[in-house]
Amino acid sequence: MDSCAPNNFGASQKLVALAQQLRQYKPPPIPFDDDNKEQKLEESAGKLVSQLGFAESVTPVAQQPPERFRPKRAAVLICLFEGDSGEFRVILTKRSSKLSTHSGEVSLPGGKADEADANDAETATREAKEEIGLDPSLVNVVTCLEPFLSKHLLRVIPVIGILSNKKDFNPSPNAAEVEAVFDAPLEMFLKDENRRSEEREWMGEKYLIHFFDYEMNDEKYQIWGLTAGVLIRAASIVYQKPPAFLEQNPKTKVPRVVKKDTKMP
Repeated sequence: MDSCAPNNFGASQKLVALAQQLRQYKPPPIPFDDDNKEQKLEESAGKLVSQLGFAESVTPVAQQPPERFRPKRAAVLICLFEGDSGEFRVILTKRSSKLSTHSGEVSLPGGKADEADANDAETATREAKEEIGLDPSLVNVVTCLEPFLSKHLLRVIPVIGILSNKKDFNPSPNAAEVEAVFDAPLEMFLKDENRRSEEREWMGEKYLIHFFDYEMNDEKYQIWGLTAGVLIRAASIVYQKPPAFLEQNPKTKVPRVVKKDTKMP
C-alpha cells in the first residue's frame, strides 16, 4: 500500500478540490551530477538527502555503502484546514523549553519513525496524536513531499493531511514535548512579509535559512529552518506558484561518514 495513499472524506468543496489537486502531485525528478561519476543513485533505495530545509530534488548525494552514513527516517504532518475566511491554514506547535534539542522552537507535529510504523503517514499521524492529541481518524492523508534533511541529519518526510472540520480537533498538548499549539495561514510562506534570511555555509556551499515572524492571540512566534523550508515547499505546491523571494537552494553532497555530534550550521 502506498504510504501516502489518499482517503475518501467529507469536506468543503474547497478542501475536496485541494485534495484532488494534491493527489496528482509527483515529486520532481532527482538530478544527477554529471561531473561526478560516483553519484549514480538508486532513488528507490532512499540514498538521497538534502540540505537543512531543502528538498532532496535539489541535492545530489554520492551513493553510500552500508558502512557509510545513512540518515535515520522521520516524518512530519502538514495538517491543513480551511479558516474562517476560506484560507488554508496549517497546524503548528511550539516545542517545550525543556527538550534537549530544538527547545522552544516552532515545528510541525512529527518525529522519528518506529519499526512498527507501516509507512510515513502512520509515523506522522502517530506522532501528532502523541504530541497534540490529534486523532488520526480526523486526518485524511493525500500526499507526501520529497524528503528533507534536518539540522541533526534526520531524513524527514513531509506528509500532507487534511482536517475536514477544525472544530473536531481539541488540542491536548503533551506538556513534556509541546508548550503551545497554534495555526498559521499557509500562504504566508510565499510572501516576502515579516521574513528575513541568513546566509550559511555547509561543505563549501552557501545557502539561505528563512525566518518568518508571526503573531497570534498576542503570542509571537518565529518559524524558521527546516519547518520554514518544508512550509515554503508545501505552499508552493498548494498555491502552484513560487515564493516572492529567493530561496537559494544549494546543490552539494552530504558527508559519507559523520561523527555522532555532526550537525549543520
